[in-house]
Amino acid sequence: MKRCWLTFCLVLLSGLSSADDPLVFESPAQEARFKALTEELRCLVCQNQSLADSDAPLAQDLRREVFLMLQAGQDDATIKTFLVERYGDFVLYRPPVRGNTLLLWLAPLLLMTTGALVLAITVKKRQVMLAADALASAQKGMDPDTRDLGP
Repeated sequence: MKRCWLTFCLVLLSGLSSADDPLVFESPAQEARFKALTEELRCLVCQNQSLADSDAPLAQDLRREVFLMLQAGQDDATIKTFLVERYGDFVLYRPPVRGNTLLLWLAPLLLMTTGALVLAITVKKRQVMLAADALASAQKGMDPDTRDLGP
């Protein structure tokens, strides 16, 4: 009897969690706009997923919000502006270049430049050490006390 009750509860809960109505678009163009927008917007919970990819409840709510705004005839810029005002630049995968996001845009360039400099310095030091070792070996070979005169 306990097993039947547990199964019933699990079926009921799974039915409640998947009670998300599918979105019905007015045209294929509107659906394409929706897909493009949800791929440009970041899930605030998952952080490395777009709204289109995320299964988080907040992402579902944001997708529905975007859908309703599209249905109301709002353009993409208005929808993005609304979400940025509400959630900040973090909601955008490509935030605008401003003072507070400048490090975000410059960090990859700075890291690559630093890596290139470290690599160049390491290679140069190694070349100097190898040249010094070769010079030391050559001087040892020229020393009359250590030179092998052969038969």
